[in-house]
Amino acid sequence: MKLRVRAVPNAKRSEVVGWEEDPQAGRVLRVKIAAPPTEGKANAALRDFLAKALGVSKSQVRLEKGDTSRFKTFEVPDGVEIR
Repeated sequence: MKLRVRAVPNAKRSEVVGWEEDPQAGRVLRVKIAAPPTEGKANAALRDFLAKALGVSKSQVRLEKGDTSRFKTFEVPDGVEIR
């Protein structure tokens, strides 16, 4: 299943803000990440955070698109829900 995320790096703490409609990307899950957006740190932290929130292993959450963008597409297992 594809999961569209809007990442907000350099937050005070990592948290799921919620679903929102974005004029550019459509329906996205907004997630604040406490890591800086340098050298892939925010992407790795976002992947780890999503895996924990979904209750799956880190290897089951794969960044598909958006390596350098705030809007990212992750491939996650079918049928999982954000906790």
